[in-house]
Amino acid sequence: MTLLEKTVLFVKKQLENAEGGHDWFHIERVYKNALLIAKEEKCDLEVVQLAALLHDIADSKFHDGDEAIGPKTAKNFLEQENVSKETIAHVLAIIENISFKGGNFEQKFQSIELDIVQDADRLDAIGAIGIARTFNYGGFKNRAIYDPEINPNLSMSKEEYKNTTAPTINHFYEKLLLLKDKMNTPTGKKIAAERHAFMELFLNQFYSEWNG
Repeated sequence: MTLLEKTVLFVKKQLENAEGGHDWFHIERVYKNALLIAKEEKCDLEVVQLAALLHDIADSKFHDGDEAIGPKTAKNFLEQENVSKETIAHVLAIIENISFKGGNFEQKFQSIELDIVQDADRLDAIGAIGIARTFNYGGFKNRAIYDPEINPNLSMSKEEYKNTTAPTINHFYEKLLLLKDKMNTPTGKKIAAERHAFMELFLNQFYSEWNG
């Protein structure tokens, strides 16, 4: 069995009871997006593949905000599979720097592989899938769909972003609609533009129905 095959089995096992927006199917979509983007870039494909598969192995949102558990889980697995120290270090750096975290998070690492996996992950947060995931998570957290009296907060700190209980519609303005302009690669930017336009159509329809 190849390393990638073992990684897929490991991730499926780890996420078998995960919330619907952060389950194996999310990982699979990000993996496919990453491969699509990687075709147009000079990169270490193995690092891209491993990081895409392991990037959400233990999301801090579901582990009391613990941001160390994901990288630690990935590190333990990769070490058991005798992956090189250089590859492990690169994969962990991607996992530690991929997240949006309110948009005010300063990345401490740069690589084309991170750019690719980050774009792939962000693409799954927008468009039709992104809308579905957003409302699924809002329901999971028992949040209101929309409250006209609660305005989006566009200047949240990382901690405020992690602990927000705002209505789900606010998340479009606090994250989803911002992602188009944060894409790294030409392929990511092209796909993001299409998905962004779809979200704008959705919001126009939503407000039209809400207001009668």
